[in-house]
Amino acid sequence: MGDTNTAAKATKKSWFKGLKTEFKKIIWPDKETLAKQSAAVILISVILGLIIALLDAMFKYGIQGILSLVG
Repeated sequence: MGDTNTAAKATKKSWFKGLKTEFKKIIWPDKETLAKQSAAVILISVILGLIIALLDAMFKYGIQGILSLVG
């Protein structure tokens, strides 16, 4: 029974060692890059939100127009 516990501890240690090694490979962006990319994401989100709102309004008025002709 002691062997499985030792094996589990060894597996956890090797997993954490691998995780630590992978974290060392990460290249974090500098503040300027982070600011530019954040601004781009926000701008694109706002633009897509406006496009979706415009399409939604067009469909709403289009369907209301069709229903007014039928009813």
